[in-house]
Amino acid sequence: MQTDTKIADLEEIRTLFNTKVGHFADKSTRWLFKKTEHLHGLVLILASELAEHLDFTQTRIENRSFVDDTLRDLVSDMVFTVPFRDATLGEDLTVYILIEHQSTVDHLMGYRLLSYMCQIWHGQLEEQKNAKVPVREWRLRPILPIVFYTGKQRWQLPISLSAAMDIPNLMTSFVPTFETLFLGVKDEDIDKFTEVDHPFGWLMTVLQQEKADETSMREALAAALTHLETLASENPELHNHAILYLNYLVFFRRPKEEQAQLRQLIQTHTHDKEVENIIMTGAEALIQQGIEKGEIRGEIRGEKRGEKRGAIQAKREFLLKLLDIRIGDVPDTIIRKISRIRSRSRLDALLEQVATAQTLNDIEW
Repeated sequence: MQTDTKIADLEEIRTLFNTKVGHFADKSTRWLFKKTEHLHGLVLILASELAEHLDFTQTRIENRSFVDDTLRDLVSDMVFTVPFRDATLGEDLTVYILIEHQSTVDHLMGYRLLSYMCQIWHGQLEEQKNAKVPVREWRLRPILPIVFYTGKQRWQLPISLSAAMDIPNLMTSFVPTFETLFLGVKDEDIDKFTEVDHPFGWLMTVLQQEKADETSMREALAAALTHLETLASENPELHNHAILYLNYLVFFRRPKEEQAQLRQLIQTHTHDKEVENIIMTGAEALIQQGIEKGEIRGEIRGEKRGEKRGAIQAKREFLLKLLDIRIGDVPDTIIRKISRIRSRSRLDALLEQVATAQTLNDIEW
């Protein structure tokens, strides 16, 4: 089981590195909340009194989404079930996070949220129907709606149905209302992130500076790494996850000329060899993981061929990634050439050339 988990982790890491830049906000946020301790941090920041009544150690991630396919480039969602500590308050709570990526404020947010919540309640009723619970005993469980907004524009519109309506005064009492928790990462007071002293809050201080000047980013990163240091002994798995999140943030959001120094800063706070390999500057990171993946599969299948294939494919993938970073769009002819290379030494030679190349003509194909 441990070996299978390691393969899955390495594959997930590879997938995130291969993410298109435009999809990073979505994939990185969803990956962050896969460690449900970060959900605890989010609720602590937004509603600390409520957080005290929930048992986040028993959180379940529900494998479902309610966002229409046409909106997935702009917004995504996650659904969690969290039990109450005191059973007299209820069995559990559904936490619904709408992850908003677009930079403009959506005046229809209140309507969209309510429609997604109604879909969740419909699912609850279907479950009771299928379980043959008598209709008179059907109940709807509460939903905690949260909007996690990473856009640059200040969000000043209320998240309500009324924001999407022209309502005469005599009709206001007929419009449904509900409370929504809102976190605007880029516009939030940093003290709100740090006062709870939770790892999630410190990660948010860095995300807030993802496109700031180099000094601001470095200072935020250094402060977060220092405060996350206690996790290394208390919760190594959560520490590794936080370190990798920061590394991804640097990889996708900072100019390439800054990345080496920022990764070196992250690496000084890394205490796990596998995580350290991932953060290594240049092509070695994914190459190393490709080798490890091949080795693990070889153990499972009793064959050595997986090791070689894993290493070669990893080198091809990172060579393309490095070309994209260093040069820009890679022509199809080059992609086809790389896909046909079977020699690891040949790929190593190309990686060395690409690391310093300014144009495709600088590389001996």
